[in-house]
Amino acid sequence: MSFSNADTGSKPADPYKAKNIDDVSIKEKIDDLSEFISASKFGMLTTRDASSGTLSSRCMALAAKENGGIDLIFHTNTESGKTDEIDSDPHVNVAFLNSSGEWASIAGTSTIVTDRETVKKYYSKGLKAWVGDLGDGKHDGGPDDPRIGVIRVEAKTATYAVTRKNAVSRVAEMAQGAVTGSAPAVNKLREISEQEIATWRSSQKMVQ
Repeated sequence: MSFSNADTGSKPADPYKAKNIDDVSIKEKIDDLSEFISASKFGMLTTRDASSGTLSSRCMALAAKENGGIDLIFHTNTESGKTDEIDSDPHVNVAFLNSSGEWASIAGTSTIVTDRETVKKYYSKGLKAWVGDLGDGKHDGGPDDPRIGVIRVEAKTATYAVTRKNAVSRVAEMAQGAVTGSAPAVNKLREISEQEIATWRSSQKMVQ
């Protein structure tokens, strides 16, 4: 079932998408997405409260990436609300945005990882400022602090848009579009399907 309230005949109902969709190789899609995520550094992680259905988004600093850049790692205090939400419903979304209007949206499933080997692998000294030192010799913000865990987001699908022209050219084309009604081709709009991500992940396992 899909929503539609318009019949545009042979013309695309969404001319912006038609003009900007950029179908390139899986490698180029994921390499460029990974580069954009690294440059953005911070993403909004959206989780769902199972009891109320309410969605909550929190700003998260990217800690690392796995499987050739498609799966994301974030630090977390395991005693925070988001870990309970992930435990009850692992489906999440992570969105990135920069000042140029470029953006990325990754939908996937998440897990809370608490084994110390993984935590120590991704541990950062800056975490101490976020979780604090409780002064009991155990909850000290260090790599052995049981409150420190890792959120691993395994991507299922992704959509992102990065600019294809400089700022001056984008403004000129958008201004022309406002006059003529022609959608401007200013972005590389890319969609990565679940099958493409599965293919990519398998290729990364073969490399390892």
